[in-house]
Amino acid sequence: MSKVSAKKNIAIIGCGAMGEALIAGIVAAGNVELDSIFASDTLVERVEVIGRQYGVRIGTDNIKAAAFADVVVLAVKPGLINNVLAQIRETLTENTLVISVAAGVTIGQLLNGLPTGAKIVRVMPNMPALVREGMSVLVGGPGVHDRDLDIAQGIFRAVGKTLVVEEHMIDAVTGVSGSGPAYVLLLIEALADGGVRMGLPRDIAITLATQTVRGTAHLQHQTGEHPARLKDRITSPGGTTSAAVHVLEKGGFRGLVSAAVEMATKRATELRSE
Repeated sequence: MSKVSAKKNIAIIGCGAMGEALIAGIVAAGNVELDSIFASDTLVERVEVIGRQYGVRIGTDNIKAAAFADVVVLAVKPGLINNVLAQIRETLTENTLVISVAAGVTIGQLLNGLPTGAKIVRVMPNMPALVREGMSVLVGGPGVHDRDLDIAQGIFRAVGKTLVVEEHMIDAVTGVSGSGPAYVLLLIEALADGGVRMGLPRDIAITLATQTVRGTAHLQHQTGEHPARLKDRITSPGGTTSAAVHVLEKGGFRGLVSAAVEMATKRATELRSE
């Protein structure tokens, strides 16, 4: 995490999977004192588990959490966001930074529920944040400065990589990284199924498929090479990989994946207007 975020009191409102992932990542990073983190949730049992496991402050009063914090992270479901905003809006000051991970909730909607001049950062994380390998994409609202984005990025770097984009890109981000883990898991499942069909035991096939996807992603990330160039290095003329890639291309693999991203993007846009 960035040094600037280490000086802030942080409230995580909502201790579901994403809220807990953020708490776990922040605690593991070790740059924030445990008593500077306040975890709030309506379920007493849930916050008690969080308190025991991570040693942070806990409570069921969102107003108290917001009053404590310089940075308030809203890790609640979209359907609950308006109720939470109504609870905390009078508690926030002009210096409070509000970060929302509520899927599909725009900065405009957040501004409508908060005091005039509120500083808001909208974040689109994804599932691998649960194991600190996430891709979190941030959008700054009106009046949000670089230092505010630095604070927000410092928090979300504790669970993976971050990028800052303009809000009009968020639906496409959803199509690629938000929904993307499902495409990758489908690929792993298909690879494993192919291995089983060719005689491998299921557990061995899944291990081979999972590590192949993980290792290849790491290779591409570390080298920075275009994926096509790396693919060409593996694909020897007339070899096994060449034959397999030909089948994938003939079956429209590339186009199907692209179409899936397009469909997810369109659906994200539709959901905003429903």
